[in-house]
Amino acid sequence: MTLLATLLRRSVAVLVTGAAVLIFGGSALADPGAAERLVAKYPAMRAQLESNQFGAPIVLDSTEGENSVQVDMYGVFPHPFAVIKEALNSPPDWCDITSVHINVKACTTSKVGDQWYITLYNGRKYYQPPADAYPLKLKFNVQADTANYLDVSMSADTGPFHTKDHRIKLEAAPLGADKTFLHFSYTYGYGAMARMAIKTYFATIGRNKVGFSVLHGKDGKHYYVEGVRGSVERNTVRYYLALETFVDTLNYPESQRFEKRLSRWYDLTSKYPRQLKEMDKPEYMATKRREHANMIGLQKGNVSFEQEPEHAAIGRKRAYLLTAGGM
Repeated sequence: MTLLATLLRRSVAVLVTGAAVLIFGGSALADPGAAERLVAKYPAMRAQLESNQFGAPIVLDSTEGENSVQVDMYGVFPHPFAVIKEALNSPPDWCDITSVHINVKACTTSKVGDQWYITLYNGRKYYQPPADAYPLKLKFNVQADTANYLDVSMSADTGPFHTKDHRIKLEAAPLGADKTFLHFSYTYGYGAMARMAIKTYFATIGRNKVGFSVLHGKDGKHYYVEGVRGSVERNTVRYYLALETFVDTLNYPESQRFEKRLSRWYDLTSKYPRQLKEMDKPEYMATKRREHANMIGLQKGNVSFEQEPEHAAIGRKRAYLLTAGGM
């Protein structure tokens, strides 16, 4: 692989996956009609939830503007709303959720006054210590937490490589006694420098990567969406499956949950090899064990984790300078 290809791959990996971390946006005031509006969407989506490209009760919709991308996912979790609400309203739990993602190298939480923050360290798909990843600090807020509605939000005005306005919204409401309807939306914006790097990457070494939405070509054939929209779809699905994994493994003893989460998440993503396959399961499990140990040390203030080889760290910094740092 040429130096340019390596630099593009590293920088764009952070642009489209580091930017697509769980960043939720919502109103500072709870909306009294929000739960009803969310549940009202379910009947109209029922047919799509029962028959779709995922083979699971999931609906995905995405849009791409000149300088932004938005992905909305709706799904049914086979768990009571009380379980979902308890599992998704705590910042430390979100670190357990996000850390299974192949691009998340670590996650830490902190609190300043009454404001919680989550910092996600985003990097490449192979092993990297937090020192060689890109941190993104997000405000974490529970906008609503009632008997029939949960609204969790995080936000970051700026992100790596000139990305901006990161917003993802998580809503959940009960569907009867034993099911929960969930809406997960993500959007972020990017400037001219980031757009140039993204377009270059997807016109060259990233040209064979695809998302989940099916487009109708001028030749009458159907194609999976490509480019940055496809990339954000892939990573939003990875996070959605991380949410599902976290809830599905709560019934195991706490000492077993980490290993169960890794195995479960990999198995779920492996159902979509065209979009999500990056490495074999043993390699993924081994990589995540190392990164999880680093994450625990980082949260405790112990930064003596394994270091990336010096030449790789230099290459990572060059990638930032050449594609997004203004040189």
